[in-house]
Amino acid sequence: MAHLFEAFTIREVTFRNRIAVSPMCQYSSTDGYANDWHLVHLASRAVGGAGLVITEAAAVEPRGRITPQDLGIWSDAHIETLAKIVSLIHQFGSVAGIQLAHAGRKASTAKPSKGGKVLNESQEGWRPVVSSSAIAFSKESPVPQALSIAEIQQVIQAFVQATKRSLQAGFKVIEIHAAHGYLIHQFLSPLANHRQDDYGGSFANRIRLLIEIVEQVREVWPQKYPLFVRISATDWVDKGWNIEESIALSKQLKLLGVDLIDSSSGGIIPGINIPVKLGYQTQFAERIRQEANIPTGAVGLIKSPEQADQIISSGVADLVLLGRELLRNPYWPHQAAKQLGHDKIWPIQYDRAWL
Repeated sequence: MAHLFEAFTIREVTFRNRIAVSPMCQYSSTDGYANDWHLVHLASRAVGGAGLVITEAAAVEPRGRITPQDLGIWSDAHIETLAKIVSLIHQFGSVAGIQLAHAGRKASTAKPSKGGKVLNESQEGWRPVVSSSAIAFSKESPVPQALSIAEIQQVIQAFVQATKRSLQAGFKVIEIHAAHGYLIHQFLSPLANHRQDDYGGSFANRIRLLIEIVEQVREVWPQKYPLFVRISATDWVDKGWNIEESIALSKQLKLLGVDLIDSSSGGIIPGINIPVKLGYQTQFAERIRQEANIPTGAVGLIKSPEQADQIISSGVADLVLLGRELLRNPYWPHQAAKQLGHDKIWPIQYDRAWL
């Protein structure tokens, strides 16, 4: 079986190992622009030895931001600063990926360091927020505007145009964010989708938005480059989206040219009791990998090198996506390689640190 430091090739892209930097919002942009913080933050993880470095969620339109400080890719003007970051990530041996996202009804909130509360228009917020149906996320949240059929098509085109910009910026992996209670997940889950048209009701209708986004993104995204989709494999609540639906969805996505399912969970409604423990979501990556026959990424409280290596070597998943561990220690991959007895991967500039 593969191990954590075995190279991994998808289409014509090879990752030097099975460690990926999970998308993590930095809430540090102005008008969606990447800046020096993003450059240092992301390039340092490439120097740190990760095989794949994925940006935080990049909003495909301004109203699709979670906060006013979110990264964006809704304008051609965003390409230049992103391209500089991509160039450095590739220069330092990692593959650069970008996560394309739309927050839907979870938009227009303050960043976590400012309390994360809903913002109104006098506080840098915006209206309307949009969703599959006119159902608020929480008691404090505004009731979203249900997207019309025409507006759904506009959202799809926003993802397509963002894909084209990602290609211009030099990214080699795109991940479509369909998890954590954001817009696409709001269509997938019956807890948020009460539509009675072609985008609501049945399983086939609820997955339609994601299917159409994938179809049209894959048309403009080069065949040589991988396409990932992040999903919440379960809503962790009765009558919500579940693992069986995730498996069925993953089978369809594979046929459309999706190369890997990034298997997360939750986020569609607040107050759910999630049984959080080490590797608590890896079970979903394993089932999707086995039953949908598609590569998967495992994410969620993956901490030690031994744990990460076990996930790969036992066939649970094909990639491990690390978040908090790589925030705390950008050089976790180097230390993991040494701890697991693999050849050194650190830059020659750092050789003396390992004597």
